[in-house]
Amino acid sequence: MKNLLAPALLVFASLAAAKPATAQADFGSCLAGLRSQAATKGISGQAFDAATRGITPDLTILDLMSNQPEFKTPIWDYLAALVDDERVQDGRTAMRQWGQALAAAEARFGVDRHAIAGVWGVESNFGKDIGGRPLVQSLTTLVCYAPRRNEYFKGELMATLKIVQDGDINPANLRGSWAGAFGHTQFMPSTFQRLAVDGDGDGRRDIMNSVPDAVHSTANFLKKAGWVNGLPWGYEVRLPANFNSSLAGRKNKKPLSTWASMGVRRIDGRPLEGSYAAGILIPAGVNGPAFIVTKNFDAVYSYNAAESYGLAIALLGDRLKGLSSIQTAWPTDDPPLSRAQRRELQTLLTARGYDVGEPDGKIGSKTREAIKDVERRIGLEPRGRPGGKVLQALRG
Repeated sequence: MKNLLAPALLVFASLAAAKPATAQADFGSCLAGLRSQAATKGISGQAFDAATRGITPDLTILDLMSNQPEFKTPIWDYLAALVDDERVQDGRTAMRQWGQALAAAEARFGVDRHAIAGVWGVESNFGKDIGGRPLVQSLTTLVCYAPRRNEYFKGELMATLKIVQDGDINPANLRGSWAGAFGHTQFMPSTFQRLAVDGDGDGRRDIMNSVPDAVHSTANFLKKAGWVNGLPWGYEVRLPANFNSSLAGRKNKKPLSTWASMGVRRIDGRPLEGSYAAGILIPAGVNGPAFIVTKNFDAVYSYNAAESYGLAIALLGDRLKGLSSIQTAWPTDDPPLSRAQRRELQTLLTARGYDVGEPDGKIGSKTREAIKDVERRIGLEPRGRPGGKVLQALRG
């Protein structure tokens, strides 16, 4: 993975050093150009002006762009925070509350309701963390100032303006992530245009305020991405001692009988059974957990193009079904922390005099700096990682 942080920080630093009036003038010039381009996409000048009136660039987005957790966080930390007992309990509550909508989406599109709920849980914590950044502001900032992918974000901005113009969602409610994803299951605007559907029968597609619309739209996404009804996404396996790691990979699919002949077994020792092809995923190498993964895992992967993200959805779905968590230990001597443990860590840091803000389980810059200081004191490399060793030291 290239170091994407450096170019983003250079852009951020140059913008921060510029006079505010100059930066705003540059932004205004960029908006004027976008207004002309929007007209070619069928977006009226009135709609563009209404959506962009009074906005200013949000330059904090450039730093967020360079620190996406699914690509930078150790897999065990990433999964520990997303698939913990707390989220499983919240998910079971949400599935009971919205069981009819999930069952209807499953019947309509042939997608397992637990997989749909897995997406919902990972993307927005079942609607609790939808995101509060105005989409038009975020996307115009990225179009005008991002060090890469400007054309992509321009397309998403135009899609957002079309959503506003079409009246699907109240523009005042159109808020989401720094990158423009929004709603209960965090669709990008262009994805919304292609795949969002009406799930509650009111004639509108509102994934912000309608859970049925969100879960039906997500089921439609997974179906179009290749989900096969009745096929498992995969499961944990045990590899033979001499397994050749070069054979692993989501795309390197072979018949289950081929893997079985090499000595691959389910984690409980049972033989592999089925007539479908699958790959083997070893996200932490041959010494960590291994998984058989099928076409249905690929469908989930396509939601965000990160294997750690796909595993989080798949494993959360399994837990919501009542299946067990990962059995094989991760290859680390510093165990990952759940969100409850992260809140405890922040509480203990506060008690020691560190300013980390409200203990919320989210590891921001203040918490990381405090952790680095603790790591130095206990003889660890100062990385700012919320791990078991730091928590244990604070408890002691």
